Amino acid sequence: MADSVSIEKLVKDLKLQVYSGEDHLKDRVVTLSDISRPGLELTGYFNYYPHERVQLFGRTEVSFTKNMTPEERLMIMRRMSVEDTPCFLISRGLEAPAEMLTAAAEVGIPVLGSSLPTTRLSSLITDYLDGQLAERRSMHGVLVDIYGLGVLITGDSGVGKSETALELVKRGHRLIADDRVDVYQQDEQTVVGEAPAILRHLLEIRGIGIIDVMNLFGAGAVRAETSISLIVNLQNWDQDKKYDRLGSDTEEQLIFDVPVPKITVPVKVGRNLAIIIEVAAMNFRARSMGYDATKTFEANLGKLIESNSDED
Repeated sequence: MADSVSIEKLVKDLKLQVYSGEDHLKDRVVTLSDISRPGLELTGYFNYYPHERVQLFGRTEVSFTKNMTPEERLMIMRRMSVEDTPCFLISRGLEAPAEMLTAAAEVGIPVLGSSLPTTRLSSLITDYLDGQLAERRSMHGVLVDIYGLGVLITGDSGVGKSETALELVKRGHRLIADDRVDVYQQDEQTVVGEAPAILRHLLEIRGIGIIDVMNLFGAGAVRAETSISLIVNLQNWDQDKKYDRLGSDTEEQLIFDVPVPKITVPVKVGRNLAIIIEVAAMNFRARSMGYDATKTFEANLGKLIESNSDED
């Protein structure tokens, strides 16, 4: 988990404009994902001023400042320019008040801008900071994007996770992370997985070594991150163990506070794991859309039993 995000990184990743304070982009950091729209503060009410948040000015706030005298604007902007204020941000490509630039420069606060509407910009920054500041956890496994679904392949070392991922990439799917997956909770229902920087786009195949998937298969074969929709656990085949044959047993694994559906696939010579996992992803999506082959089979079985009973 990152404790903070520099304003320099915020500007670079979200392609924001810098109106002033470019020399202070590295020094200023954001520690909270919450955004402040300082409506009350512009009226002079500072009892609960959240000075440690990004201060977002939209059309309403900028219009309000135009009804103030230059002296009033400068006084309010100076009260808002606290030592730990990360930055001022103005939406819709609006012009920054001169008094804001003056007060911000006195304390070394960057003033930024964006052409996006205020609501969209607020949502974009909040989501970005939520992801950057979220607690992260490393999981052993391989994360692959299959038909738009994030499938986390887990299992003991040497069971064939990376080789299966390589076959999936050859079949047109996309690699996110091999061996170690960094996961974080985006919201109450979503966990996101990504590769550590040192392992990005790389895949380890025993006997060959490290391969660069992006270099060998192109940019379309990799993806930076994805939400984890399904966990496929590869397990060496145990003849004494009974495996689910109908798919009626539902299993879940908790990642942070989010339950993620999980299936176990037994591994033995002759099984094409890539195709099995590919079909598992397709079947999971079909179930999510209301098409459940297990229920269809059970309904057909019920009809057959009823038909045989009638004949008796």
